[in-house]
Amino acid sequence: MPEAREYTTDAVIIRKTKLGEADRILTLYTPEYGKIDAVAKGVRKPKSKMAGHLELLTYSRLNLARGRNLDTIIGAQCLDSFAGLKNDLILTSGGLYAAELINQFTVARVASPALFRLFLETLERLARAESPEVSLRYFELHLLDMTGYRPQLQECVSCRQVLKPVNNYFGPAAGGVLCPECAFEHPSAFPLSVDALKVLRLFQRSAGEVISRLKIQAALGQELKTAMAGHIRFVLEREVKSANWMEAMRNHLGPPKPE
Repeated sequence: MPEAREYTTDAVIIRKTKLGEADRILTLYTPEYGKIDAVAKGVRKPKSKMAGHLELLTYSRLNLARGRNLDTIIGAQCLDSFAGLKNDLILTSGGLYAAELINQFTVARVASPALFRLFLETLERLARAESPEVSLRYFELHLLDMTGYRPQLQECVSCRQVLKPVNNYFGPAAGGVLCPECAFEHPSAFPLSVDALKVLRLFQRSAGEVISRLKIQAALGQELKTAMAGHIRFVLEREVKSANWMEAMRNHLGPPKPE
């Protein structure tokens, strides 16, 4: 039976590209269809009725018409604009970072409802300014898990012995944590404290509710960020562009204000 020409889906807009004088190509992340590109015709015109529903990091219900190469958005209704996120440059940079990771770690037309929920919940936490850095670390770990790049945190990835409660090492190229005896075999590995490993393990095994209860000191937060950034950079084989902008915003404006 042929597919219906028109269909409806919820989506978060994760990327936009100009097309011609008035159109855009939008990259959408959806629960039912995964990542799809679609044309929004006339959306750059001042009087466009859909423009406000199709901004970056907006959660909308979309009506689309199937096309030969690209589908076309023919209707849109905003479900959540994440206003709290967009009113703060640091929080905005965090949302764009999460969106870039979704774009980089997924392929077109492969659905993952669980990953969609994780992404949506992360944007909701950022919009509430709910422990933004902790929320992003939790998002990174579970994104890696859901896309097949889960770092090994329970045992040494080299000798397979259970890790002892001492300062160990994180080896992105090795795929996780190394014990002190094996770390010398991996020159790119860097130290990982006992507390940092405890927090990463907590994130890896816990549901998102743990985030709102967890308070992390700045030094430990930076250690967690360094570990996850190294792992993600190794997997992608490139820098995450929005991560650099997020860091620049933080250096210029300071940490995000609590709600």
